[in-house]
Amino acid sequence: MIEDADAQSDEVQQARQIERAEQSQQPDQPERPTQQDDFKRTGRLMLYVRRFCRRPSAVVGLVVLVILIFFAIFGAKFSQWTYDDPDFAALASPPSAEHWLGTTVGGGDMYAMIVRGLGRSLTIGFISSIGTTVIAALIGTAVAFFEGWFEKVGMWVLDMLLVVPSFLLIALIVGMASGGSDWVWLAIGLTAFGWIGYARTLRTLTLSLRDREYVRAAKFMGVPSFTIIVRHLVPNLGSVLVINTVLGVIGAVNSETSLSFLGLGIKAPDTSLGTLLNAGQSVVQTSPWVLLFPSIVLIILTFSVQLIGDGLRDAIDPYSRSTGKAK
Repeated sequence: MIEDADAQSDEVQQARQIERAEQSQQPDQPERPTQQDDFKRTGRLMLYVRRFCRRPSAVVGLVVLVILIFFAIFGAKFSQWTYDDPDFAALASPPSAEHWLGTTVGGGDMYAMIVRGLGRSLTIGFISSIGTTVIAALIGTAVAFFEGWFEKVGMWVLDMLLVVPSFLLIALIVGMASGGSDWVWLAIGLTAFGWIGYARTLRTLTLSLRDREYVRAAKFMGVPSFTIIVRHLVPNLGSVLVINTVLGVIGAVNSETSLSFLGLGIKAPDTSLGTLLNAGQSVVQTSPWVLLFPSIVLIILTFSVQLIGDGLRDAIDPYSRSTGKAK
C-alpha cells in the first residue's frame, strides 16, 4: 500500500513538471485589461462640451454668432465704402453692384453701416453683460454671506435701486456724452443699472451655499471673507453665471437698440443697429431696405445667442436630456 502511494505521488509530480515545461515553452500572453483600465475619465468641462455639441441647434447658433463676429471685425475690408463716407451720387439707392445693400437717404452705404453698427452693438453688449455679471456675482454673494444687519441693509438697498428709473437715467448719461464717447457711457450706464435684479437672484442661490461644510471650515481657519466669496461661493454659481452672461449680451443689445431707436443712445456720425432702425422706420415705404437689412441682422443675432443659451442650459443642467456624468 505504501509503495502504491509513493508511486502515485511520483506520477503526480512528473505530471506537474511536464505541465510547467509546456507553459514555459508557450509565448507570454498579454494581460487582459481590466474593466478599470478600459474606463476613461471625463472632465467636467469636456462633459459640458459634449453635451453642448449633442444639441444641433446650439452648434448652429454658435457658428452663426462666430460668423457675425467675424463679419463685424473684418466685413469692412470687403467694401470700398466706409460708414462715414456717403455717396451723394446715390441717395436712397436700392441694392446694386456698387452698393450691395443699397444706401440711405443721406447716401450712406448700408453694408458699411451695418458692419459698423453690428460691431458697436456687440461691443456694448459684451462689455455690459460681463460687467453686470461680475458686479452682481460679488454683491449678491456678499449680501448672502454676511448675515444679520448687513444682509438686511443690502436687501433694502437692492429694493430701493429697483424702483430707480434706470432707462431715463441712462438716457441722461448718454445725452451728456460728447466727442464720440457716447457708446462708452451707454455701456457704463447699462452696466450700472443692469446688475440689481440679477444680484437678488444670486443672493437667493447663495443662501444654500453659505452653510456648507467647506464654507464653515474656511471661516474657522480664518480665511478672509473676500477670499471665501471669490474662491468658494462664486465658482459654485459658475453654471448660472455662464448662462446669464451669454443671455445678458442679447439683453444689453436690445437695450442699446431701444435707446438708439428712440434717439437716446448712439448719435451720428457713429452708428449702431438701433440707429439704423431709427433711420429706416421713417423711410420704410420709399426705401424699405434701410429698415429691412438691419432688422434681419438683429433677428439673426438675437436668435443665435438664444440658441447658445438654451444649449448651455441643457449642457450644464444635471437633469438635462443630454445624458452623461462627470467622474
